[in-house]
Amino acid sequence: MNRAYKFRIYPNKEQRIMFAKTFGCVRFIYNRMLADKIAHYKKTGQTLQTTLAQYKTEFEWLKEVDSLALANAQLNLQSAYKNFFSKRHKGFPKFKSKKKSRMRYTTNNQNGSVRIENGKLKLPKVGFVKIVQHRPMIGKIKSVTIEKTPTNKYYASILVEYENQVPEVELRKFIGLDFSMHDLYVTSEGETTNYPRFLRKSEKKLARLCRRHSKRKTGSQNRERMRLKVCLMYEKITNQRLDFLHKKSYCLAENYDAVCIETLNMQTMSRTLKFGKLRLWRRCKTL
Repeated sequence: MNRAYKFRIYPNKEQRIMFAKTFGCVRFIYNRMLADKIAHYKKTGQTLQTTLAQYKTEFEWLKEVDSLALANAQLNLQSAYKNFFSKRHKGFPKFKSKKKSRMRYTTNNQNGSVRIENGKLKLPKVGFVKIVQHRPMIGKIKSVTIEKTPTNKYYASILVEYENQVPEVELRKFIGLDFSMHDLYVTSEGETTNYPRFLRKSEKKLARLCRRHSKRKTGSQNRERMRLKVCLMYEKITNQRLDFLHKKSYCLAENYDAVCIETLNMQTMSRTLKFGKLRLWRRCKTL
C-alpha cells in the first residue's frame, strides 16, 4: 500500500531560485504541449504525440531543471486528455496560470535520488534541503511533491510504499454518524459535534483585509504585503478546520472499533429542497 507524509521544508536562497525555475518550466511544458495538441487537432483532426526531447532541443533552458518533473507534467496532461475523452470529467484541460495555479511539481525516486539524511531531504538538481520531520516514515520512498503556498511556505509530500499488515480486532464498540443540518454530524447516541464556525468568526476581519488589499496600487509593494496578510488569514482558517477535523477523527478512532456512516447524495438533496421551495412559491403565487 501507499501512504503520504507531508513535511515542511526550509530551502535556502539558491534552492528557492531552483524551485521557482522548476515551477515555471513545469507550467511552460504543460501549456506548450496543450497548445500544440489543440492546434494540431484543429488542422488534422487527430491527437498529436510529442516527446520531451523535442522541446528540450528547441528550448535548451529546460535542461536546467529536473527531467522527471517535466515528465510528470506530460503524464498529467495525458491523464487529463484521457479523462476528458472517456467522459469521466466534463471539463477540457485548461492552461495553467502563473498567478492563480498552484506552484508544485512531482519527481520520482530513482536509485536513491530522493532520500532523507541527517534531517535533510535530497532532491534531484536541488540538493539537500532542510526538512522538519515530525514523525518517522515507514516504507520505501516512491515520489515527492514540492509545493509552495501563497504565503511563501514550502512543503514536501512524500509518497512511500509499505507492506500493509492489518491486525485482526474483535469489534465490540460501534457508533453511527448521521447528517446534521446545523452541526458536522450527529451520533447514534444523540451527541452533536458543536462545530465552531471559524469562517463566520473571522468574516469581519477578513473583509477588512480584502478591502484594504483592493485599494492598494496594482504591482506595488504595499499591495503585495496586503496580499500576504489576506493569504495568512485564509491559511489560519484552513488550519483551524483541519485541526478540528483531525481531533474529532482521532477521538472516534480511539474510542470505537467500528464507525458506520450513511451514504447521502448532498447534491441531489439540495436540488430537491430548491425545487420544493420553487413549487411552494408558485403555489402561493397562484393563490
